Amino acid sequence: MFAEIERALVRLYPTRRWGAPDDMARFEAGICEHDGLALAEELAAELDAVTYFRPGEAEEYCDYIYVLCIGREPCLVQIPDGDVSVPEEFSGEPIREQYLRVCLSHMARMAGVQQTAIDMDCTGGDYVIREQPRAGVYDAPLLGRFQRLVALLPAYDILHLDFGEISTPPVDFDPGHYADLYGGQPNTANYLFYPQPATMRSTCVISARAG
Repeated sequence: MFAEIERALVRLYPTRRWGAPDDMARFEAGICEHDGLALAEELAAELDAVTYFRPGEAEEYCDYIYVLCIGREPCLVQIPDGDVSVPEEFSGEPIREQYLRVCLSHMARMAGVQQTAIDMDCTGGDYVIREQPRAGVYDAPLLGRFQRLVALLPAYDILHLDFGEISTPPVDFDPGHYADLYGGQPNTANYLFYPQPATMRSTCVISARAG
């Protein structure tokens, strides 16, 4: 795994500077949306779970598959994207869900998996949805699905990267302007998947008054 990571970083970042990937080197080198959607469908069947494919943001280098492990449909992860509305039966009591979040790199045929919690509360008449990813997968109820998920990736020619092993800065790479944006130095995951810190929380507020 480490040799593959090193080869990918040198190929993708010939200047060895974060934020300056070689566009020709990464062109069609990663996992396309078609493969991501197909993998999401297979994971739903093989893991007996609801899955949801979410394209990455413009500044990210990956797409995501969310595998619902604790919770029920309609999933909270679908609400911020507008795919579903807040359930009519929602009484205002907090909803807590747990997912496996699969990060599918656009830079190389590599994937990483994180455990992430998504919660929804009603605050001041608004619905507040928070996502809180962790640096890896830790909780026992998720580990069985996690192991089966990882075993499926080679069939798609995808190398699984352990997030615990890519949570430090690569040696002899220039962090560029990363500190100005996020503080600290970029980890290997920030070169291959997304720029934000791996455990950065996100919040979405939906006005109940606006429906």
